Amino acid sequence: MNRILITGANRGIGLELCRQLVARGEEVIAVCRTPSSQLSSMKLRVIAGIDVSTAESMLDLQDQAGPGGLDWVINNAGILSVENLDSLDFEAMEKQFRVNALGPLRVTSALLPKLGAGSKIGIITSRMGSIEDNTSGGYYGYRMSKAAVNMASMSLARDLQGRGIAVALLHPGMVATDMTGGRGISPEQSAHGLIQRMDALDMKHTGSFWHANGEHLPW
Repeated sequence: MNRILITGANRGIGLELCRQLVARGEEVIAVCRTPSSQLSSMKLRVIAGIDVSTAESMLDLQDQAGPGGLDWVINNAGILSVENLDSLDFEAMEKQFRVNALGPLRVTSALLPKLGAGSKIGIITSRMGSIEDNTSGGYYGYRMSKAAVNMASMSLARDLQGRGIAVALLHPGMVATDMTGGRGISPEQSAHGLIQRMDALDMKHTGSFWHANGEHLPW
């Protein structure tokens, strides 16, 4: 049994990750701002009131995580807003940086004392953060924040290599959630692939940028 902490667990991909991992017998700690009824009905532990973009919440997370180590940390919390060149909302862009880029780094730093050799960190990013893969432009805040978290993840992979902690950058695919307006593959399919990638993650593959389906993605 693995002890797994997941952020952004109240809905969408995070909720489905919790559902599938609980179903296979893992010990899951679900972190969110406000728990949904679906999350509250599961056999797991919920840490609510956590905003991954604030230092204060990280102190709360450390206090509430409890004793014992963690085998996996899945940084799933994220937001998306739509900007194009004719409608740049810089405040919204900054908020995406705080949540999407700095959030996973805050969470990982806060929980680092609970991670040791053999632990795994999954960071849910997006191929929209790939510079090579950007063929359509737009989405300035989201693309830039995901490119930034990709760089942070690679630095984490390098810095934690000596401690035996592996890091994966994971693109869930275009998933039908509230964030995407219900367009894309099912959260069930995406979560299944993400869990497979986490199962396969080892020190040989640390720092890899994977699609949930197993495809390696360009930077």
